[in-house]
Amino acid sequence: MTQLYVSMGFFPEEYFTGTVDYIVRTQDADGAIPWFEGGPMDPWDHIESAMGLAIGGRFDEAKAAYRWLKDNQLPNGSWLAAYKDGEVEDGTRAESNFVAYIATGVWQYHLISDDKAFLEEMWDTVSGAIEFVLRLQGPEGQIYWCEDTTLGIREDSLVTGCSSIYKSLECALNIATTLDQEVPHWALARTRLGHAIGNHPEVFDRTWDSKSRFAMDWFYPVLTNVIQGSAAKQHLHSRWHEFVVSDLGCVCVNDEPWVTVAESCELVMSLLAAGQYQQAVNLFSWLHQFRDDDGSYWTGYVHRDDALWPLEKPTWTAGAVLMAADALSNKTGAAHLFRQELIVNTGSSTTSMNTPG
Repeated sequence: MTQLYVSMGFFPEEYFTGTVDYIVRTQDADGAIPWFEGGPMDPWDHIESAMGLAIGGRFDEAKAAYRWLKDNQLPNGSWLAAYKDGEVEDGTRAESNFVAYIATGVWQYHLISDDKAFLEEMWDTVSGAIEFVLRLQGPEGQIYWCEDTTLGIREDSLVTGCSSIYKSLECALNIATTLDQEVPHWALARTRLGHAIGNHPEVFDRTWDSKSRFAMDWFYPVLTNVIQGSAAKQHLHSRWHEFVVSDLGCVCVNDEPWVTVAESCELVMSLLAAGQYQQAVNLFSWLHQFRDDDGSYWTGYVHRDDALWPLEKPTWTAGAVLMAADALSNKTGAAHLFRQELIVNTGSSTTSMNTPG
């Protein structure tokens, strides 16, 4: 089994150059980053891939990805579910967590590049996206999962999606503060959303089967700092053996033998947020057996059948690998992004830090 131990101060540049280059080769001329060459593109995974580009120092390509979003944003501030070859592939809905994620990506880019001019360039795009998302906030603070282009707002919510939005609102607030923009209603909306995730389970999964079998529903509240400190550590420990297969990684759902690389990388960052540094290093070391020779990573592995599945190497999986490596090694100024909650204030910062233990 191929193992690679990434740790504080050690980011193997040459090893991950191929991973960054894979994303660059797959990116379309207009800046869009499809899942793979000739494949679809959705806004969330497009941003995840762009974040990998920023970690790899490919700033021009990362900016092109964000400018694609700027150029293709709808008047209501959203993007549709999927695109392909410059055209809309799935125009049935706009998903709230997809739309909000631009704030996370743009803030991460700024933390790495210190390019305030680009932050200013993207402000209207980020602001429009956040205003769209907050229009979907429900009475208990939850954010509804989508606006259907035919049926309107679909009034149910996802723990994973809302947790992702919680982090995106943190990043959006940091962008606003850096640019001296006054958006107090964003802070209130974020507080209400965190309260809903932590205290109102009844507002989630009301109209479909519970998503609790999905690993992301388990660890995303920790990844995005909704749950912090000793509670985060206990939360991850409580279901660890349901989702983690030793020497392989994290399964997508607890009732199928399918280990997925991207979810495993997100769990690595969740462990860091919970102060479980050595556990995070070990988990990440298992994943490189799923790396192809060109630096890309396969989506996942069905251990029951000893088979890679599907036979796809998504750009967003490569992006997740680079984000986990950055968080473990402290390579860039954005390494802390998912390790801790940090709200920037004018002239100072207030930080809830979870340091490696």
